[in-house]
Order: sequence, then C-alpha cells, then structure tokens
Amino acid sequence: MEGVKLEDEKLIDQFLKDCKLRGITEGSVRSYKSPLKVFSIFLNGKNINLQDVNRNILREYVDYLRNSKKLSQKTIENNFSALSSFYEYLVYEQKVEKNIVLDIRRRYLRRYKKNSTSGEARKLISVEEMAILINSILDARDKAIAILFAKTGIRREELVTIDVGDINWGDNSITLKPSAKRSNRTVFFDGECAMVLRRWLQIRKEIVGSKTKALFTSGTGERLKRSGVYNAMVRWAKRLGYFDPNSDRLEDHFSCHNFRHWFTTHLLRNGMPREYVKELRGDIRGDAIDIYHHIDKRDLRKSYLSCIPKFNIY
Repeated sequence: MEGVKLEDEKLIDQFLKDCKLRGITEGSVRSYKSPLKVFSIFLNGKNINLQDVNRNILREYVDYLRNSKKLSQKTIENNFSALSSFYEYLVYEQKVEKNIVLDIRRRYLRRYKKNSTSGEARKLISVEEMAILINSILDARDKAIAILFAKTGIRREELVTIDVGDINWGDNSITLKPSAKRSNRTVFFDGECAMVLRRWLQIRKEIVGSKTKALFTSGTGERLKRSGVYNAMVRWAKRLGYFDPNSDRLEDHFSCHNFRHWFTTHLLRNGMPREYVKELRGDIRGDAIDIYHHIDKRDLRKSYLSCIPKFNIY
C-alpha cells in the first residue's frame, strides 16, 4: 500500500485475512481496508506505527477527518468503526493492551453516542406506503428487487448472490447461498412476488440470455453489485420523499436495510410467532434451545402466507 509503513501493511493484511477466516462477508472486508489505509498514511506522516497509537493521536485524527478532509459525520463514524474492529483484533493477538478507539467513539462521535442512548429510530413505512413505493417503480428489475426485499427480508449481500436456479417455483421459495450471518437459508415468497419475478425473468432473458446465472444483472449483463442495488432502491425512495439525502437523521433515510426492518415489523404485527420470524430472517441461533428447536417448513410457509402483507401489484 502506497504511503503505508511495511509493518503496518502486514498488520492490516493479517487483520483482513482474520476477518475472512471469521466468515465476515467480502463486502465488509473491503469496507475495512480503505479506512485502515487512510489512517496508516496519516500516522506515517507523524512517524507513528499502528501499534503506538494513543488517545491524543486519535483525537487529532477526528479533527483531521472532520476539518481537513471535510468528511461527513457518518463517514467519520464508519472510519472509526473499521478502526475499532482492527484494534479489537490487535487486542486478541496481544499486540496492544486495550482498544482505545472505543473511548474516542463514545466521547467525540456524537451520532455513535446518540444512537446508543437515545434509540434513534430506523425509518418504518406503512403497508400502504410500501405498496405505493413498489407500484411506483417502472423498471422491471428494480420492481422485482424491491418486492423481493419486502417479501423476504433478505440482506443486500444475499440478494445479489441469488442465481435463477436457486428459485423453486413449486413452493415459491429461494435457497440462499451459505452465509456466516444466516442459519436458515430457505425463504418464501407469495403469488404477487412470483408474478413480478416472472416479468423480470422474461425481460432478463432478452437482455442476457444464458450469459450469467445471476438473477439480477446490470445493464451490461453482469451480476448486479451491492452498490447497484443500493443506488436503485434509493433512487425510487427519493422520488416519493422516503429518502432525504440532505438529512443526517436515520429516520429520514430509506434504503435496502429498511425493507428487512419493514418485513420483520409487519410480520410480527400480523401475528406471526416470534420464533417463526427469526427463522425467516435467518437469525443465527443463539443458544441450545434455538439449535434444537426445529420448525416444520410446511407450518412456516403456511404462517408466512397468512401474515405477509399484500400490495395489489399492477
């Protein structure tokens, strides 16, 4: 890495390899690399190594990012989130005694402090508003992405790895790729979601043919990337005023993860048992009861179809 000391570069590479070994997604690993490189270059200018960082250096770095680099509060938080993960690794490897990044985040990053104490709410829209959003999407691919997010609650990383062959049209289900974040890999969708997916598949066939197995593709026929999914969902949310790009408040933003929040909330409101919702979300099983408690797939599907909201798609 240009501008990074060799010993620091080795530490960063070891950390990234450790992340992969722990099953952290490729997207998350990539998101760690850039902030660590920027921080190491900053330290190099002061002739300081990553292992010799103290509170004063971190305070200077907050000031540097905020006032010299003019980064937004959210971007600074993301940088310090990556630094915190890195220093947790150094503590584990006994290369440093303490993760001092945590103290700096608590004291100087207001949003971090605010989120942990005031419970800033993620934006939640109604069933009617979700129906308006999906029905307002004119692009067949984007409409299919939005309704699949809403009907399954899957993550963006899970969506972009779906292949056409992962869909079981017999029971309207999808088998997701293995993931460290997910236990149950089977998700269901209903009839109106199936209708939108089939519309997209017809158009997709004309665009890419058999060029790729990916369910969702870009305009060039390649597998759609996470950034492409995010940009598409935000673009339509902005048109309806669901996403305010000029606001720093979480409740003024609507993007991919809001679909998962919406999915969870409205299934619970419609009376689905909590353990069924956890199973559909694919939450990692936390204890022996979770591990040994098996849910019948037929019962799960029946409960899903009775509780998932309808949008009157056209």
